[in-house]
Amino acid sequence: MTTTPTKKPRAERFDPAIEPRWREFWQREGIFNAGRRPDAPNRYILEMFPYPSGDLHVGHLKNYVIGDALTRYYVIRGYDVLHPFGWDAFGLPAENAAIKFKKHPREWTYNNIAESKRSLDIAGIMYDWSREVTTCAPDYYKWNQWLFQLLYKKGLAYRAKSLVNWDPVDQTVLANEQVDAEGRSWRSGAKVEKRELEQWFFKITAYAERLLQDLDKLTDWPERVKVMQRNWIGKSEGAEVDFPVASSHVGTLAGSSETAPTSTENVQPANLQPENSTIKVFTTRPDTLWGATFMVLAPEHPLVAQLTTPERKAEVDAYVAQARLKSEIDRTSTAKEKTGVFIGAYATNPVNGESIPIWIADYVLTGYGTGAIMAVPAHDQRDFEFARQFGLPIILVVQPEGQSISADELTEAWPDEGVMVNSGPLDGVPAGKGAGQSVKAAIAWLEERGKGKGTINYRLRDWLISRQRYWGTPIPMIHRTDGSIAPVPEDQLPVVLPEIDDYLPKGRSPLASAEDWVNVTDPETGQPARRDTDTMDTFVDSSWYYLRYTDAQNADEIFSKAAAARWMPVDQYIGGIEHAILHLLYSRFITKVLYDEGLVADDEPFRALFTQGMVQRRVQTPLESVSPDIVRFPEELRRKIELPAEAQEVEHARGALRGHGYTLDQSGDEWLATSGPVTMSKSAGNGIPVGPFVRQYGSDVARIVVLFAAPPENSMEWTDEGVSGAQRFLNRIVGMFSTDREAIAAAPRGAFAAPADAADKELYRRVNETIKKVTQDTEAFHFNTAISALMSLLNDAISYRAAAGAATPVFAWLAHTYVRLLAPFAPHLAEELHSWFGGEGSVYDAGWPEWDEAALVLDEIEVVLQVNGKVRGKINVPAQADKTQLEQWALTNERVLAFIEGKPVRKVIVVPGKLVNVVV
Repeated sequence: MTTTPTKKPRAERFDPAIEPRWREFWQREGIFNAGRRPDAPNRYILEMFPYPSGDLHVGHLKNYVIGDALTRYYVIRGYDVLHPFGWDAFGLPAENAAIKFKKHPREWTYNNIAESKRSLDIAGIMYDWSREVTTCAPDYYKWNQWLFQLLYKKGLAYRAKSLVNWDPVDQTVLANEQVDAEGRSWRSGAKVEKRELEQWFFKITAYAERLLQDLDKLTDWPERVKVMQRNWIGKSEGAEVDFPVASSHVGTLAGSSETAPTSTENVQPANLQPENSTIKVFTTRPDTLWGATFMVLAPEHPLVAQLTTPERKAEVDAYVAQARLKSEIDRTSTAKEKTGVFIGAYATNPVNGESIPIWIADYVLTGYGTGAIMAVPAHDQRDFEFARQFGLPIILVVQPEGQSISADELTEAWPDEGVMVNSGPLDGVPAGKGAGQSVKAAIAWLEERGKGKGTINYRLRDWLISRQRYWGTPIPMIHRTDGSIAPVPEDQLPVVLPEIDDYLPKGRSPLASAEDWVNVTDPETGQPARRDTDTMDTFVDSSWYYLRYTDAQNADEIFSKAAAARWMPVDQYIGGIEHAILHLLYSRFITKVLYDEGLVADDEPFRALFTQGMVQRRVQTPLESVSPDIVRFPEELRRKIELPAEAQEVEHARGALRGHGYTLDQSGDEWLATSGPVTMSKSAGNGIPVGPFVRQYGSDVARIVVLFAAPPENSMEWTDEGVSGAQRFLNRIVGMFSTDREAIAAAPRGAFAAPADAADKELYRRVNETIKKVTQDTEAFHFNTAISALMSLLNDAISYRAAAGAATPVFAWLAHTYVRLLAPFAPHLAEELHSWFGGEGSVYDAGWPEWDEAALVLDEIEVVLQVNGKVRGKINVPAQADKTQLEQWALTNERVLAFIEGKPVRKVIVVPGKLVNVVV
């Protein structure tokens, strides 16, 4: 039986002191525990779980308040809601912080988890804590290891030597998705280097097409997130073509031993005997093969070392070393001058037998296609610039239709369609990718002659998951003395992360020094073996955690199929757009793997996705007041805006600050430099700790500020005015209902018929209008307009109550309804008012109000009258008035006639229900 807390004495203002006992009540009664209503429809609502930083500020709350408001809405509507929480506790942030503060990562992490949980509790965010997961706990990462071995058995996890991204600060490799567009680490911000290492990969490329096509199923995802994933997967249709390679020791060109050839005409290397090796090229325009005049390899291409001639080796090696220091964005920039080096070797163009020189250039990347391109300078701008830079030939193979131009006339590449020329069997064919056009014709020609084949290429690369750091899931594999690799037997999982004293990054895994842990006996052969000493990328932890929530206490399997089928997919996922590529793409991949294994019933993890904006706050920095008109900037701010060290006159300082987005304000005798809105954070110095704020103002105030300030997908500015406004709103609610609480409690509950009295009828209509508005807006994430509707109804209720002079039946019905509408947004106050009004148990078991559609029909509406588009008056008319009636009333209205003044009426524009515009 549900118990109700002791009622609090009457209060005229919102009192934050009511909140702790309602939070204790919700927890004690399990109001928000999944499975509480086993026969009700399901709803799975989830916010992306956080790294446990410990020091939660109100800026952190936005994500959680959105999820909590939605959860409360569906609970009061009668759903059985799963709203769990956990901690993304492994990885670089925890380890780096632990190193900085000289604590073990485990101690640092669990202390922060405890502190974060206290903050979430104080904030009144309700989760089903019986399903809590912590990714650094062995009972969780055991299933990381199980998942790794599942992928290994399916051929989707493999170890290979590869050129990888190396973070020189965090001393570990990174996946491609963890390097930003400027070539910097997603965590440390350091410029990423390239190293060749043997690493573990997940073969996400095997799912590239499904990951791409299934984006169309995600109709409730933001389009920009889907566009980001489409672009990252990067599907291209074209052909693979093999270019035979001539002998790498090609001799020297007559009269030119140190420079590359500038023309293929009548110039042949001394020895063109083909080797077994070929250079495979992927191209989206195989029809332009007849215009390929040279080849370009990525500097890291494995054939570079094999094909470079001795006399070119020094220059090639120097260029390769230089290219490895550049970011991808630097290398592919269209603004920079093209650089490259001839390697001394040649390939044969397979369509015409021409010998073409092989170069390396940093604008070609190993991460796309095959790391080699056929250069068609007449029709590709990068190739054009390269050819002009190094005097290489340009052959036009596409002419504009109806025109005739020569390669010598080109000032830039011709990328458009036209008609094929200089292309042997394709001459005269329309250039393009459609049916009967040149691309399809070229592919057919290549395939008939065994010189190439149509294929599809993806930008997506396999997911590199090895990390040379301590704080992560150990990779559950052993290395035998014969060089082979085998999984740790499943009954020996988890491979527990050992306790070590020295976990500082060293460029190799710190686990390698834990000899007692590393050295093992191979269970199959009984021979000595060594554990793998890398740990997994932390994004492995987060790629399936939402599934563990469905069956978090299961010690025998990763989760039961029945539990997953009950709750999955997540109905509403909430989190930042910064995870559009990383977490969301990886989660989709792992879910599809588990679907193929028959463990889940849906191959997409998140039915709907919402990406919230940030909470921002201005930063105020006191300035030293040298005199009433002279100020001096503190050192940190002075460096930031690059001002000289000497003191500044106030007006000069104001101008300097304005140029950097600051204002100069005076508070008493103190001058303050105030920044523009900055994302709330500890480092920015503008965070407001959750605990002190909630104790002073209340969680409900914080929630109203966050939800009302702006649409939740937009960033919002946290201001003192916003806090005061939220307080006033809650105080007015308490003030209005507190004097009539006994009368409201005594009034009948349940269905309420439309009253006959005009004032009662209008209030009844307004309540129903608000029910509809709040319902629809809450489901659409328009929390700000839902709260605005409650504020508007509150104003109407206060006016009605003052005029009525007593708590009438319709007012009492409004009170019971208002409390339930308030419950998602200000839950503590809603629960308190529910108790005041005699409600039993929780307001969340009281049911969501339904609106009366018939009550929304107006008897009379207000119509605006215009003359030549300017408002000249308003009239009240029957709601069902037609265009003829509205026109007649407008043309006989005294205000309209005064502005017509006998002028001929040209036309009358009628917008039923809104306005009539008389044009004269």
